[in-house]
Amino acid sequence: MKSVITTVISAADAAGRFPSSSDLQSVQGNIQRASARLEAAEKLANNHEAVVKEAGDACFAKYSYLKNAGEAGENQDKINKCYRDLDHYMRLINYSLIVGGTGPLDEWGIAGAREVYRALNLPSSAYIAAFAFSRDRLCVSRDMSSQAAVEYSGALDYIINSLS
Repeated sequence: MKSVITTVISAADAAGRFPSSSDLQSVQGNIQRASARLEAAEKLANNHEAVVKEAGDACFAKYSYLKNAGEAGENQDKINKCYRDLDHYMRLINYSLIVGGTGPLDEWGIAGAREVYRALNLPSSAYIAAFAFSRDRLCVSRDMSSQAAVEYSGALDYIINSLS
């Protein structure tokens, strides 16, 4: 799985060298942010169902046309699949926070996602709106510490930018 540590080691190995001091500083910074990432992961795990529901509800509120005939949410089964997809992405965000890198998102959530959405006529903008809602709804004093919020928001920004 790709993390900052495995990326640094792989890059140095591919270049036939030991990790440089800047490589090691990158790893050290990642380790120093670990407690904030783990706090964010724990808060997300404890509120996972509510986060997914609120994100999905915000998505369907913003893009109400999705419930029209022939659209991605035309019936309850398709609506449930949209919530299932959001659930999947939030789990991957949680895993990424734990490992300290984007590997889970890259490997299981982003690779080919745009192509799949196009093939199934699913608008990626709706998912982006759901993730943006989750990011913008975050309240530091209510939900998590400021450093944990930075880590969580960064993971959401990563998925938003990847799907854009």
